Amino acid sequence: MISTSSPSVPDVSAGPAANVTALPQVTGPSGPQPGAVPPPPAGLPVVPWPHVPRGWFWLGCHGGAGVSMLAQTVPGGVDANRAWPALPGGHPARVVLVARSSVHGLTAAQQAARQWAAGAVPGAVLLGLVVVADAPGRLPRPLRDLHRLVTGGVPRTWTVPWWEAWRCGTGADAPLPKPLAVLGVDLPRLIGDHGVPV
Repeated sequence: MISTSSPSVPDVSAGPAANVTALPQVTGPSGPQPGAVPPPPAGLPVVPWPHVPRGWFWLGCHGGAGVSMLAQTVPGGVDANRAWPALPGGHPARVVLVARSSVHGLTAAQQAARQWAAGAVPGAVLLGLVVVADAPGRLPRPLRDLHRLVTGGVPRTWTVPWWEAWRCGTGADAPLPKPLAVLGVDLPRLIGDHGVPV
């Protein structure tokens, strides 16, 4: 797991993620919390989903969060189209929130996490939050503080650094930054070989 204690730009050199043996550690709540204060009513909608995917849902907390790029880069996830998926037959929907590291993005992630914590999205199994860098370099202190606050409200956090290849549309030809490679290992292991969260 990528540490949330220092949300500066991680090492982006390509490296094998196959040597990751431990599942990412739970660093926040792993389920809805009785008494959690729900966000304002204008949260993300809950929308019926027609089928049960084998993988997980990428849930963009706001427009431009980076879901499309993650879906292209880390196989196994489905774009939830900015809505909490409600699966048929009461199946659990495994969800990964996605947000940029800006004030707007982190605040949107906080609102989505509050929806989940308050039990307002029954059937959602929140695997964690991916914070995608909104600019190169280290986060300013106010954003670091907000990042720390928001990530404390979700089970796990992965931090994806600024990757120029995404900006230039050359990601398919560039070596993956290590945090993306790790994410591609962590998420399939979290849902297990049979699609059962562990």
